[in-house]
Amino acid sequence: MGTGIDGPAPGGTALLIIDMITDLEFDGAEEMREAAHHAADRIAWLRGEADAAGVPVVYVNDNRGQWHSERSRLIEHAMREGGSGRDLVRRIEPRKDDFFVIKPQFSGFYSTNLPVLLPKLSATRLILTGVSADICVLFTAADAHMREYDLWVPSDTVAGSDRQRTRWALEIMEQSMHAETRATTDLSLADWIARSEQP
Repeated sequence: MGTGIDGPAPGGTALLIIDMITDLEFDGAEEMREAAHHAADRIAWLRGEADAAGVPVVYVNDNRGQWHSERSRLIEHAMREGGSGRDLVRRIEPRKDDFFVIKPQFSGFYSTNLPVLLPKLSATRLILTGVSADICVLFTAADAHMREYDLWVPSDTVAGSDRQRTRWALEIMEQSMHAETRATTDLSLADWIARSEQP
């Protein structure tokens, strides 16, 4: 499960899972819950496809203001007994060999080691998934676009507290960042990887 840095990412692709390790205890969380659970199911399926293809999986997660925190503490907090995010995180809990990047702000690139990690993986093409579509996914996509990464943001793997704003965010990523936004049911990971080989 997952991959280490054993060789270049197939098709130059890395799968990013953004802010899915969450306690769902913030403004708008209740409105997001159903969409987030649906997205988690599709991300888990896509993660399985990534494992089979040898595509590295990178969790990029907000520290939720816990400045002394690290991976295990964030997961433990989100998975605590009675926590609102427990069922969600169970669906998509990181595995031992998955990469895990903690971010202090909206973008996964801001003040994190992601800009160092991705070149180590030989990743030039990113699949962005997670929450919230109109904030952290959007800001990460903008920073990735400025760094000239090719982007796929599958519409069924992102969620937000407002469906209209999620659609708006996907439109911006598609139109302004040239991102592919087809759902995982309409575009396969194998086809996305194969695109990297096309002239």
